Amino acid sequence: MKLPHFSKALVAAGVTLALGVGPAAAQEKPTELKIGITTFLSGAASVFGVPGKAAAEILIDEINAAGGIGGVKVSATYIDEGIGGDKMLSEYRRLVQEQGVRTMLSAISSGNCNIVAPVAEDLKVLNVMWDCGTEKVLEAKRYKYVVRTQANATTEMVATVLYLMKTKPNFSTIAVVNQDYAWGRDSWEIFLNTLKALKPDVKVVAEMFPKLGASDFSTEISRLQALKPDVILNTSWGGDLDTFVRQASQRGVFTQGSLFVLPLAESSLERLGAALPEGVIVGARGEHYWLHPETRDDPKHKDFIAKFKAKTGAYPIYPTYHMAQALTGLKTGYENAIKANAGKWPSTEQVAEAMRKMEFKAYGRPIKMREDGQGLEDQLLGITKKVPQYPFMVMDKMMMVPAELVTTPVGQNSLEWVKAIKPSILQSDRLKSYDFK
Repeated sequence: MKLPHFSKALVAAGVTLALGVGPAAAQEKPTELKIGITTFLSGAASVFGVPGKAAAEILIDEINAAGGIGGVKVSATYIDEGIGGDKMLSEYRRLVQEQGVRTMLSAISSGNCNIVAPVAEDLKVLNVMWDCGTEKVLEAKRYKYVVRTQANATTEMVATVLYLMKTKPNFSTIAVVNQDYAWGRDSWEIFLNTLKALKPDVKVVAEMFPKLGASDFSTEISRLQALKPDVILNTSWGGDLDTFVRQASQRGVFTQGSLFVLPLAESSLERLGAALPEGVIVGARGEHYWLHPETRDDPKHKDFIAKFKAKTGAYPIYPTYHMAQALTGLKTGYENAIKANAGKWPSTEQVAEAMRKMEFKAYGRPIKMREDGQGLEDQLLGITKKVPQYPFMVMDKMMMVPAELVTTPVGQNSLEWVKAIKPSILQSDRLKSYDFK
C-alpha cells in the first residue's frame, strides 16, 4: 500500500519521537541521578584520590539532604584509577552501557583524561574532568560532552613562573625532576617556555623524568647534589612527590642552597610534616587552601573543613576542592539547563551546553566556564613557613594570580602562546599578595 505524502511524514515523525532523537525530545525525570567518579583508591596517588572520594561523599550527602539536583537525589559509583588505564576504561564503559550512567566525573590522571575524553564523546555521556591538568585535551579537539571545572597546566605553570620571578628573579640555572608521563612532560614544557620568555638567559642543567610511581630517587638526588642548580622544579604529585621530598630531605638536598619549586605541594604539606623545610615555593593547583587568605573564615568553607576533618582526620587538600568544584559545577549546570528547558528535565546535551555558559562558586573565588569547556580558575602560590599553630608548614607570602592573566585564549595553542608572554606581565597590578595570619 502506497502511503500519501503527508502520511509518510507523520510516520517519520512518529519514528523520530519514538527513538527520542528529535531536537525537542522530552526527557523523563529520573528517580535518581546516577554519576560515576574515577579517582585513585589504590597506589601512590591514593593519598589524594581517597580524600577526593571522601569530599565527594560529604558533598553528595549535602546535595541530597537539600533535595538533590532539580529534585533528584544523586547516587555515585566510584572507579579506581589505580587499576590502570585499560581496566579503568572498561569499568567506565560498563557504568555507561550497562548501568545507564550518563554523567561521569573523570579523571585525576592526565593520561586518563586523554583516553576518556574521546570515549565520552563517542558514548555521548557528559564527562566532567575534575582534576587532570593536561592542557592538550581541550586544545587538540573541540568536544561537545567534555568539560573541565578547574584550570589546566598552562594556567598553573605560568602562575608558578610568575611567582618564582617575583620571589627570586636573580637565578641562572634550573633542573627538573618530573614524572615520566603526560602531566610531567606537559607541565615542564609549559613551565620552561614561559620561563624562557621572561628570562631567556636561564640555563637548564638537568631534565630528569623518573617513572610514574617510582619509589627510589637516589639517582636523581645524587645528580642534584652534584649540579647544585639555583632552582629545582618538581611538578610531581601524591605519593611520588612525598617520597621525593622525604628522600631529598634525608640526603640534605634542601640545605645545599637550591630553591625548590613544588607547584603541587599544597596537597602534601600536612603529610610531609617536618620533612619539608621553610623557604620552598608551593602551589595549590588553583586557589585551594584550607587557610585561604580570603575564604578561611567563610562559614560554608569552615563547615566543609570541619566535616572533612571529622571524616578523615586531616585537613582538606586541593583534590577535595577540585571535587567540590566539579559537583558544584555539575549541580549549577543541571539547574541552569532545567531553567532553560522550561522546568523540564534536560538532556545530556542541554546540560553540557549549559556548563559552557555558567559561572559558579564552591569554596574559593568564582569559576567561569568558557565555550571550549575550560574553566577559568585563579591561582594561589606561597612559600613554606613554620608556625607554632601547626606541626607542618603553612603557606606565607602568598600571591593570587587571576586566571585571565595566565590562561591561553580560546582557539590558541598553549605552547605558542606562552612563548609570546611579555616581561611586563610581572608588573601587573592584578597580582595580589597576602601574608600568613
